[in-house]
Amino acid sequence: MPAKHTANELMIALLRAAHLATFEELPGLLARTADAAGFSQARFYLADRQERVLREVTGKGIDARKGGEDLSVDASPAGRAYSTGITVRLEGRGEHWEPVPYAHRRRIGVGDPDGAPGRYWVPIKDSVERLGVLRVDYVGDPDRSAMGDLASVVGLLIVAKRSNSDAYARLIRTRAMSVSAEMQWTLMPPTTFADARVTISAVTEPAYANAGDSFDYALAGDTAHLAMFDAMGHDNAAGLIANLAVGALRNERRKGTPLPDIPRGVEGILIEEFVRTRFVTAILAELDLSTGVLTWVNCGHLPPILIRGDQVRELECEPTHPLGMDLGLSVTVCRERLRPGDRLLLYTDGIIEARDPFGNEFGVERFVDFIIRRQADSMPVPETLRRLMHEVLEYHHESLNDDATVLFCEWYG
Repeated sequence: MPAKHTANELMIALLRAAHLATFEELPGLLARTADAAGFSQARFYLADRQERVLREVTGKGIDARKGGEDLSVDASPAGRAYSTGITVRLEGRGEHWEPVPYAHRRRIGVGDPDGAPGRYWVPIKDSVERLGVLRVDYVGDPDRSAMGDLASVVGLLIVAKRSNSDAYARLIRTRAMSVSAEMQWTLMPPTTFADARVTISAVTEPAYANAGDSFDYALAGDTAHLAMFDAMGHDNAAGLIANLAVGALRNERRKGTPLPDIPRGVEGILIEEFVRTRFVTAILAELDLSTGVLTWVNCGHLPPILIRGDQVRELECEPTHPLGMDLGLSVTVCRERLRPGDRLLLYTDGIIEARDPFGNEFGVERFVDFIIRRQADSMPVPETLRRLMHEVLEYHHESLNDDATVLFCEWYG
């Protein structure tokens, strides 16, 4: 192996070496490959389920983090890189590293000609899904592009290896998880997706004891499919019915069932298993990404919220009954033409019904205002939702009585 690899050689070497590697072997492969390119002390950290801490992946122990450190998302340079999606650089030596003063940031972009040691925290993403951060140390003038590419490759490898790794599942949780939450996290899609036409992002709490909330989304050609579910109850049975509803929805959708007929198909499966003893409320929607036409049905759920500039309104639609009750109500299909930049919120009642010590609800107005203000600050959508959920938890003294889930969708036109 040459003493120093080029950026392309670095990426190729890492991909080849990781082809048959397990998740636990990634830290060692990364360190050895990055060192050959002059990036010393390369290591990576992943966010926990609640995005409160970044946990170092060492590859050791049953959770692949033995001997590693935890860094606060809200109070560390690594957390700043994770939250903002922007590389953070520190200067120093040994254990003493300080953020680079603002006046020197312009110089960072074109390298470090004076040869001062630098520590870089680089966001790790899969597309726009936030995973964690990469740490590399470098003396001299680093190839910033190569560091970003390295973080991208690490992100791809994490996603490729995590689904069959119990070590990964253990690493990203900070406490025990309920059976229902275990099922929900296994079923739900990645929390964030984006392309040139749309951004979709979601968050749910309690992350470790979610019972009956679930969300789903998928793209097929020019259509974005969106769904929000809230199952009756707060036990494992609620998780079972939510999982069954999502599975039945996907089955109907992939068979090509028209949107107005999907509720009947989903309800038939739920009744077959639960015989009208359990139900789930839902919003099932389709967004035409070429025209902006939103089509949806409301199955006894809270109406979607449309944010257009600083204007907010609920999208009313005659609801049919919750799925599983078999009341025979007709299904009304509603439509709304979105404008470029419109934002859509699907949510469950746990968000707005969180209460402070005096019994005051968090409420729809506070919920929507939080989204608008953070977006006005140009905060990334996943970070907006992360802070929203922490705000809701703090409002309700850190423990929710009901599941709380939000799905955000912005159409760019």
